[in-house]
Formats: sequence, structure tokens, C-alpha cells
Amino acid sequence: MRIRRSLSLVLALLAPALPVLAAPTPSLEDLWRVVQQQQATIEQLNKKLDTTLAQLAQTETKLAGTETKLATTETKVADQDKKIEATADAVEAKGAGKATSSAPSWADRTSLGGYGELHYNNLNNSGTGSDLNRTDLHRFVLYANHEFNDWIRFGSELEVEHALSSSDGPGEVEIEQAWVEMDLNEKHRLRAGLDLLPIGILNTTHEPHTFYGVERNPIESEIIPSTWWEAGAALAGELRPGLSYDVVMHTGLTIPITGNSAFRPRSGRTKVAEADNNDAAFTTRLRYTGIAGLEVAASAQYQADYTGTDDSAEAAAYLVETHVDYRHQSGLGLRALYARWELGSDRNHGLDPSSRGADHLQGWYIEPAYRFNLTGLVPVPGEVGLFTRYARWDQVDGLGLRFRNYERVSLGLNYWPVPQVVFKIDGQFEDADGRVSNELDGFNLGFGYQF
Repeated sequence: MRIRRSLSLVLALLAPALPVLAAPTPSLEDLWRVVQQQQATIEQLNKKLDTTLAQLAQTETKLAGTETKLATTETKVADQDKKIEATADAVEAKGAGKATSSAPSWADRTSLGGYGELHYNNLNNSGTGSDLNRTDLHRFVLYANHEFNDWIRFGSELEVEHALSSSDGPGEVEIEQAWVEMDLNEKHRLRAGLDLLPIGILNTTHEPHTFYGVERNPIESEIIPSTWWEAGAALAGELRPGLSYDVVMHTGLTIPITGNSAFRPRSGRTKVAEADNNDAAFTTRLRYTGIAGLEVAASAQYQADYTGTDDSAEAAAYLVETHVDYRHQSGLGLRALYARWELGSDRNHGLDPSSRGADHLQGWYIEPAYRFNLTGLVPVPGEVGLFTRYARWDQVDGLGLRFRNYERVSLGLNYWPVPQVVFKIDGQFEDADGRVSNELDGFNLGFGYQF
């Protein structure tokens, strides 16, 4: 019984192993298949490992590129910080009223320009003087302007007249403008220095391509002694859109009271060349430009003593002027201007302009015109303008006797191949109401430019 129990116990312990012990031994072919399967598995694992390594290498490359971009971004941020600091310093300096320009900004804020004109006059004199047959480089002008910052600027104009300036030559070298202008706010500004007076049309805008006729019209040469500049201070600005004003306190005229040019306003210009013995003068202007192509203006001037202070006589003078300048988009244009002087007297000291007919000096003109483009009409580029002008004015007779009333009819054309270059031709016919030295009829040719 014990043997059976022992045998039963041994069999119970060996029961789990019996299937294995009973399994057949694998053949060489079975073992070879297992080896091949394991080899295929190893190759697949190697491929996956290579792929993983390649992906890791790409990731490292991307990381390196990202680091480079981060370094570049850091550099740009540093540069931007420097620029922000520089801008802040500039704003702070401007707020303190300090100059902020450097050499490059100085060049950027400085501009040059100019204009010039060449004339040929062929005029017969029916007065007592001689004919005028002359070619003349009448003007050569250079501008130099500079902006110190966005609220203060400088302007200047240097002119050579008649090509040759010498002790015995006909020309002059003149500084017509040299001023500094400061913005008080967006609409008002203050200007001081040497400047053109805001009277008439041509006195402030007289470049040759801006007006008809070779020579400037006689009203704005004799009654308004253009070109007319003085030294002083001006307040100017805009009262409302299209309506501006000027108020100027400046040096005055010293009009001669004896000789052939007595009481002639043009002969009283000192051109601010040692302007001695001047009393202050005042000029004001209102100007409307609220309609496209239209300018309407009125000016007034007061001279405290037009003879200067280097004599015993003292008399005031008044000048008033008004004009309209209009150019319609169709090409039709019209200019008209009226100006008048009132010269006071001091008979206690022998000053009596009425003795020569000079107590009231006036003049006016009207100038219709038509300007059109040549495109499609002729194979020549540019524009042509046709004009006629009728003018009446008071002018000294040139004989030292008295002022006479002149009239002139002019007609001609301008040709602009480009807007700032002009060729001109005109004819003129003059008449005076008495004996005069110059009464000129004939034609004029001219060429001018601005840049």
C-alpha cells in the first residue's frame, strides 16, 4: 500500500512535465526556419534603428537652425532697442529745443534750385530817347534752402543781373531772400530776415515760366516796384481753409524828392544795402485760394516817412493793391490787378509831390489768356499759351518834368516744352499822354527756366 501511495505521489509530481517529455525532438529544418525568422526580425529591428537615428540627426539639425534663428532674432532685438533709444533721445532733444541734425540729415534737409531768363528786345522809340535793340541775360538766380527740423527752416535767393557785375558793368549781385521761419503751430508761423513783400502777383512769384510776356508787366515794375524786398519780421498763417493772412513790419523806401526820378517809388528801394535813415513800414495782405485755380488778394502798406529821415521833410505814404488770378481747367485764364500810391506832402519844408503829378500814382491791367496742350494737334510735346494785355499806369516821363499816364497793348504766346521751361514772344504798342523820353513799340523774345 505504501509503494502504491509513493508511486501515485511521484506520478502526480511528474504529470505537468509529461507532455514535454513526450514531445518529439525538432529536426534541423525546424531549427533553420527558427534561425531565419530570428534573422529577419533582427534585420527589421536594424532598419527601424537606422530610421530612428536618421530622424534624430534631422532633429539635431533643426535644433541647430532654430538656435541660429534665435541668435539672429536676439541681434535684431538688440538693434531695435538701440534705434528706440536713439529716437527717444531725438524726441527728448527736440522737446528741449536742441538741434538734432547730423551730417547725413543735414544733406537730406538741404535743397538747391534756381531760375534764369534770357531776353532780346527790338523796340522802336517814338519818344525823345533812343531805340532799344539788345540781348541780355537778364537774371541768373540760385536758391539754397535748409530745414533745421520740422518746425524751423531757412530760405535764400542769390541773383546776378545782366550777366556782368563790375565797377563799370551793367549788372548787380543781389541777395533777395535770406530768412528764418518758425512754425508757431499748425496754422501760424513767424518769419524774420530779408524777404519779398506780399504785394501783387509777381513780387512773390516771378519765375519766368509763371507769367506771360518776356518782360514783367509795367504795373508790377513801376507802381509796385517789383522785385521788392525788405528786412523785417512777419506773422503769417491761415485764418480758415483757403483764407490766409500776412502782417509784416519792415524797412521802408527812401524815395528821392529831387532830380529826374523824384517821387518814383521804384527809385526808393534800398535793397537793404546799408538801409540808412529808414522809418519802419508795415504791409498786410489777405489772400483767398479756396477755389481750385483761383487767387484773390488785397494788400495795403503804410510808410511812416517815404523820404527817409535824412532831411527836414517828413511825409507818409500809402499803397493799396488788389488782384485776381484765375485759370480754369479748360485752359482759359484771367489776370487783373490794380495798385495805387498816395504820397503825402510837407509844404512847410518844400515837399509837394502834386507839383509833378505824383501825389496819386496808380496803374492797372487786365490779361486774358488761353493755354492748351499740343498733344494730338502737332508732333511736338508741351503746351502753348496765347495772351493779350491792356495796361495803364503813371510813370515819370524821364525828362525830370512830371509823371505821365502811359498805356500799353501787348499780345503774344508762351511755349512750355515741359512745365518749368518756357520760350516767349510778344509784341507791344505804347502811348503816353505827353512828352516822354521812352515810348517803345516792337517785339520781344525770351527764354526762361526754373529747377
